[in-house]
Amino acid sequence: MKIGNIELKSDVILGPMAGVTDFAFRKICKEFGVGLMVSEMISTKALFYNDEKTKRIMKIDKNEKPIALQIFGSDPKVYEVVVESLNKSENDILDINMGCPAPKIVKNGDGSALMKNPKLAYEIMKITKEVSSKPVTVKIRKGWDENSVNAVEIAILAEKAGVDAITIHGRTRDEFYSGKADYNIIKEVKRNVSIPVIGNGDVFSVKDAIRLKNETEVDAIMVARGAQGNPWLIREIDTYFKTGKIISKPTINEIIETTLKHFEYLIDLKGERIAILEMRKHASWYIKGIKNSAKIKNLINRTTCKEDLKCLLKSLI
Repeated sequence: MKIGNIELKSDVILGPMAGVTDFAFRKICKEFGVGLMVSEMISTKALFYNDEKTKRIMKIDKNEKPIALQIFGSDPKVYEVVVESLNKSENDILDINMGCPAPKIVKNGDGSALMKNPKLAYEIMKITKEVSSKPVTVKIRKGWDENSVNAVEIAILAEKAGVDAITIHGRTRDEFYSGKADYNIIKEVKRNVSIPVIGNGDVFSVKDAIRLKNETEVDAIMVARGAQGNPWLIREIDTYFKTGKIISKPTINEIIETTLKHFEYLIDLKGERIAILEMRKHASWYIKGIKNSAKIKNLINRTTCKEDLKCLLKSLI
């Protein structure tokens, strides 16, 4: 699949997840053959005011390309200035967030709140496309709620604005991540636009990915929560799409080895203290289902020592 002038080697895309898809996590996922990765979402206002913390989140390595930088906000004038500055950044693609359901985001009119205002959404997409020297994508939801399902309308406006590809999550903002993703709305979006469409929602297995692709005929699929503690899923889906073969699940040794590697990447990125704290959630995802993992998880959540954390993980082998 191509997004603008960017050729993807895989139809499996890693979705943006706040507090998860940092440089360390993306580095792990890249090793499993992901076609495109999307950064944690970044505030256009924070970029406008040169926030230092935001600049650190934007860390991109040449080895993780192609990568999309996801931005959010609701002021077209801020977008115009920020997008111009991002023409010099290392990302390959610029992604506009119109799907985040978090209360702290939508209360400011950002994220999925933009779906309640198609005119403003179009204005933002149009100015971004006009100013950006890179391909522009947008991530949307089914709608704000079941009484205002307008994903097709927003998708048509995106194509009119010149957007290069659309990702749609098959839930409304009101649903957050409850219930099941509606693949019919994804199919409708695909039918109504000619630009590439990426399907998103409830991909936790190869079987889920096959169903999403077959039922909606999307050009690519986005894995997000399904990759938490399971980057092997990316390789499993990619292998099936390319060869039709189902590959074996990772061994416990492979799981622990990857968890330890992820921990080292986090230490390099954020220092030992922060890495230990952040590794708690990642470790719980990685080791879920392994014998004695509940006990080890509780111990990991209490440790403040790098070597102790490593020993606890190795004890599961």
